[in-house]
Amino acid sequence: MSSEDSSQLLQYLKPETILEHNTDGIFAVSIASMTPGMEANSWFFSHPEWGLRYFESENHRSRIGERWRAATGSWDDKVVVDLGCGPGNLFRCVDGHPKLLIGVDISEGALLNARNLGYTPLLSDVHNTPLMSGFADLVTANATLHHVDDMAAVLAEAARLVKPGGLLVTDEDPLKHDHQFSILGSFLRRVRSFIPIARVSNQPRRSWKYRSFSQQACRRKTELHNRFHGDGITREMYLNVLEPMGFNVKLYPHGHVAKADVIKGSRGSNTTFVRMVQRASGIDPDKDDSQLSIMCVATRDR
Repeated sequence: MSSEDSSQLLQYLKPETILEHNTDGIFAVSIASMTPGMEANSWFFSHPEWGLRYFESENHRSRIGERWRAATGSWDDKVVVDLGCGPGNLFRCVDGHPKLLIGVDISEGALLNARNLGYTPLLSDVHNTPLMSGFADLVTANATLHHVDDMAAVLAEAARLVKPGGLLVTDEDPLKHDHQFSILGSFLRRVRSFIPIARVSNQPRRSWKYRSFSQQACRRKTELHNRFHGDGITREMYLNVLEPMGFNVKLYPHGHVAKADVIKGSRGSNTTFVRMVQRASGIDPDKDDSQLSIMCVATRDR
């Protein structure tokens, strides 16, 4: 992190914020209480092997990059805040030359990787960041909300940072109905999550990213809203949180295999296995309400 980036970050902090600057070049604020979920995310994504495997295998650069560039436009010369940035997957997919790119996360290990990609790293609780209100051209949260204790609170915190005319974009799963599977469908999905085989059709081939039961179990502990039936994001949450804060909200449900045309109304597709589980549960996989993910593109009007 350059001294210029450091000084830019300082000007966007709340008054009287006390920052700790550790030896690895990461700014940090004191966190009063670490919940079990925060501890799980901090530990897993700082793991020297597992965190790196996540970075290398989780996102597919061409597909994710296309979708996000269509939603956000260019990041060049913008002040961007990436909440729950992890090791920097999103910027790696989107690329560009932001004026300032602040990455906020609870995991120091992930932030070290993000720093190497060009982020100005800030270790903080994403429910309550030390950043001032209304300064960012763009705030992003990619697959972040299901890792936090209070999804609505983090969404409101993200919205607080956006300046008038600025943009808030999230891409998130699972939608709440993702877990409205039958007993058979739920069983098949859970068994599939523990079988170390390559991805099925419709997704780029890659080696399995969780090579042991312990690694998979620790990873699942980080997904606070991806382990229980009927627990996930809803359209109503986006509207109820963002519209009162002055945002014009557009929502785009889509499958896991989706590119830029999501912003034009295309649903993309889910994987063959997920479609099979949905059909086993009596769910039509081709309906809007059957998509597993939802992208929110919200413009702050006031």
